[in-house]
Amino acid sequence: MSPHATVVGAGLAGAEAAWMLARFGIPTALYEMKPVRFSPAHKSPLFSELVCSNSLRSDRLENAVGLMKEEMRLLGSIVMEAADQARVPAGGALAVDRETFSGHITNKLTAHPLIEVRREEVTDIPEDDAVIIATGPLTSNALAKAIANLPGISRLSFYDAAAPIVTADSLDMEHVFRASRYGRGDDYLNCPMTREEYDAFIDALLTAETAPVEGFEETSVFEGCMPIESMAKRGRMVPAFGPMKPVGLVDPHTGRMPYACLQLRQDDAASTLYNLVGFQTRLKFPEQKRVFGLIPGLKDAEYARYGVMHRNTFLNSPGYLSAAYECLNRPGLYFAGQMTGVEGYVESASSGMVAGLNAALRLTGREPCILPEETALGSLARYISTPNRNFQPMNITFGLMPELGMRVRDKKARYRMISERALESLNALISNDPALAQLRQ
Repeated sequence: MSPHATVVGAGLAGAEAAWMLARFGIPTALYEMKPVRFSPAHKSPLFSELVCSNSLRSDRLENAVGLMKEEMRLLGSIVMEAADQARVPAGGALAVDRETFSGHITNKLTAHPLIEVRREEVTDIPEDDAVIIATGPLTSNALAKAIANLPGISRLSFYDAAAPIVTADSLDMEHVFRASRYGRGDDYLNCPMTREEYDAFIDALLTAETAPVEGFEETSVFEGCMPIESMAKRGRMVPAFGPMKPVGLVDPHTGRMPYACLQLRQDDAASTLYNLVGFQTRLKFPEQKRVFGLIPGLKDAEYARYGVMHRNTFLNSPGYLSAAYECLNRPGLYFAGQMTGVEGYVESASSGMVAGLNAALRLTGREPCILPEETALGSLARYISTPNRNFQPMNITFGLMPELGMRVRDKKARYRMISERALESLNALISNDPALAQLRQ
């Protein structure tokens, strides 16, 4: 009887895992509880829904996540294929039209003859030749309880937030200018602020009413998704050195760099929606309209989606998962996505790809593939599997990869060399391994 696999969750990680298994010829059941049941943050019945930003971040090799994207392309990533087809202008970043992106992935997975899509909620750990749990940090209560009952499991909890999205035609364009930082195109809309306008905004932000979130504490927020009001509480100028930094921008109305500046990024292919970059928030909806309306350009903004905050759950992966994302004490059971402690869209997808690859290798009688530590994929897999007393969710960073062994003063040049070394290492691995070489076909 031929081997069979089960993937639970059709988010970014689950999509990559199911796609990888199918490409190895493994019949796979892909479970997705939408639209039978939605989590608090999900709205679309499509697979791989982008809940927060529509940006997959930098697409340059001088950036670690740009390197990770290129590595995933080499291994035939369905997420990168969809992103490249759904791309919208975003300067040096890879941003996508959400519907086109998710629709592409949904259509390809549902049409694949080896993937059986089952639209139902999974409440317990399935039994199969290989099982990949990729239900994300918003795993349903029943399944989360089943996972928590696995021997050796412990969990970390954080809070995540999404930024608001506004309609383009509701913006006051007299107070908005189009530009990317440092003259790199004109993909962003910018709302410049004077010192007086910024101070008034911060005053309102610090006193605005927030929506209660059960168990929420300021110390339990993941740094990469820090709400804008939490930033302001750390210091009045923190937003101005973060998402509202004006560096690299010149206001054409004054010919000078603004005191502070909010950027808006295109959220759909038709340019009708824009999200407030870095403005994750848990303010109550009326407060978002009132406080953000103090920013020039947003006075009469209409919100297609208000910002929200939700609870995230992560495994304490080191000592529990291997660098193949496989349970050390339960071979054949894999976890992937944000619940493993990787943070970010691309990182989540990458973990699903590595888990799916290793599950497929296992089911075809081959040894697991532990990717080289010089690669972004391999270094992140090592991070989540290496004992760490203070383990916390992590984005990919060059700091996870081995140093070059030579001193290169220029940071961009150094990062480019690290990326070139990584791609050379991965290409060599693929060329010398027939199982991986087939992924290029």
